[in-house]
Amino acid sequence: MKFFRNEKGFTGLEAAIVLIAFVTVAAVFSYILLGAGFFATQKSQEVVHTGVKQATSSMELVGSVVATGNTTGDKIKNVTFTLQLAAGGQPIDLNKTLITVLVPADGSYKEFKYETNLSNIDQASEYYVKWVYSLQGSSPDNYLEEFEKAEVTVYLEGAELNVNPNDNFIIEIKPPIGATYPIELKAPPSIDTMMVLLR
Repeated sequence: MKFFRNEKGFTGLEAAIVLIAFVTVAAVFSYILLGAGFFATQKSQEVVHTGVKQATSSMELVGSVVATGNTTGDKIKNVTFTLQLAAGGQPIDLNKTLITVLVPADGSYKEFKYETNLSNIDQASEYYVKWVYSLQGSSPDNYLEEFEKAEVTVYLEGAELNVNPNDNFIIEIKPPIGATYPIELKAPPSIDTMMVLLR
């Protein structure tokens, strides 16, 4: 009886090795695919959250907008309004917040920057903030936070912005994060020493 050597056979050990190799490759491949999927999902969430932050305004107006007339009674001297955070809004750095005033009647506009010290303020280029309520008490920081209220005064006459009786003008508040908050106002027919502006 002769035994022939058959090299075409496939032993159990070889089959196990090949099977383990296939399983390992499949596991690595699936791990890479899952990792890429999780990464893409995380990036999509970040984009959505950033978009919502940028698209929604993080502040709102509280109460009325009050204006002061100049001594001759022909122009508005300054405008005062109070700001607070919108519900769920992130703290706003007022030091990086710009206020732009646009007067369509004569096409003039001016950009104002934040100033805390009234004695040093340049009324042509800066706006002054008086804290109605601050979480820091008598020494507030530059951040408008939840529950805080900041009274903002913008000096139009010092910036040579001519807001005459019946003129429409727009005040835009531009925080570092979030959408610009526009306030559309109309000067009354008669400029008084103190008046409430219509929105």
